Amino acid sequence: MLAQIDPATLKVSKKISQPGILLSVAQLNDSNQVFVGSSDGMVYSLDAMADKPEPLAMEGHQSYVTGLVQSGELLVSGSFDGKLIWWNSQTREQIRTVDAHHKWIRQLAINQDGTMLASVSDDMVCRLWNLADGSLIKELKGHAEKTPHHFPSMLYACAFSADGSLLATADRVGLTIVWEVETGKELARLESPIMYTWDPKQRIHSIGGIRSVAFSADRSLLAVGGTGKINNIDHLEALSRIEIFDWEKGERTHEFNGDTYKGLVEQLIFHPEDQWLLAAGGDHNGFIKFYDLAEKKVIKQDKAPMHVHDLVVNEAFDTIFAAGHGQLVVWQMDAAKSD
Repeated sequence: MLAQIDPATLKVSKKISQPGILLSVAQLNDSNQVFVGSSDGMVYSLDAMADKPEPLAMEGHQSYVTGLVQSGELLVSGSFDGKLIWWNSQTREQIRTVDAHHKWIRQLAINQDGTMLASVSDDMVCRLWNLADGSLIKELKGHAEKTPHHFPSMLYACAFSADGSLLATADRVGLTIVWEVETGKELARLESPIMYTWDPKQRIHSIGGIRSVAFSADRSLLAVGGTGKINNIDHLEALSRIEIFDWEKGERTHEFNGDTYKGLVEQLIFHPEDQWLLAAGGDHNGFIKFYDLAEKKVIKQDKAPMHVHDLVVNEAFDTIFAAGHGQLVVWQMDAAKSD
């Protein structure tokens, strides 16, 4: 059983500047060694808690590195270039490169036992891969290639349930699909239409979408994150939004409209004992929030030093490594005080 951590004690313990935009992050085996994927096409390895961190570049992609996952000695990165690269996380050497998708790979997810990798892309296909050898296991197709207004859609997010039996994928128009991993069967479709904004006048363009998904530890609930309706699509002027579903019943159980911070919810993580839900993201600025689902309220929210694109939490759930515009930030929390 994990120690009770108090999100109200959240504080920034480290800020590490890095040129460009950091779009993804992974932690090496619950250590202070982290990897970040950058807009310059590089993956960087660094000791986040060193006095003077020295990022080491890992070259292989041709564009934005928007997905990183790590298990054991393996690190896998995914990029705008459509490639997946397997790396030895200890030596930083490439193991294999796979032409995985013909469009932008938006996000990666790995199951808890480290055997399977999921990738989602703007080709609107989710692919499941054998993490050990890079072979394709199956494809999951269910998201439409076009929006209701006949423009290309995007498949932004994916997440496994804790037991690895379920996978959720989510797209630009606010559709989430829950899949049975073993069979590839579609189990549920959940609609979040408020997260999709169409501007028929100024830009003739759509924006928004579900950018993050997460299952509760007992897999009964599914959280999705994005924004509410956007007033000005050029400036992402909309409050953050989270919807939570009892996915088997198809019922929406919670709605959290951002009351302070604007922008996209880029990452959602449930505490492994469902003590709280963590969310982060931003627009030109950034935010981090914790929610008590039983009380349906915000426990803690803070402005982040930058727009947060991705984050990872350590095994004790008291340290957060977050990647964003121009920097890597470390947050830490204290144990809850006993009554």
